[in-house]
Amino acid sequence: MKDLISNINKVFESRVRLGIMSVLMVNESCDFNSLKEALDVTDGNLASHLKALEEKGMIKVYKKFIGRKPNTSYTATEAGNAEFRQHLKALESLIRER
Repeated sequence: MKDLISNINKVFESRVRLGIMSVLMVNESCDFNSLKEALDVTDGNLASHLKALEEKGMIKVYKKFIGRKPNTSYTATEAGNAEFRQHLKALESLIRER
């Protein structure tokens, strides 16, 4: 059983972080408000999970202005992409073993 869960990444254990990475894997980038709406979470909750993913090198943050309004968008890094794919494979293996 230990081998089955050894590749599950603790960074992605939260449903919000799993959701963030899932959205970023199928989109080139996504802005804060779109992520918030897609995941149905509060500003603070989303911000804390985004910060954790950024600190682990899983996502990259881009800040710019659209007109006079600030806009923050996010993309998965190459490392984040690889780690998330490995996490998904580990989950699939765990499910198949049952």
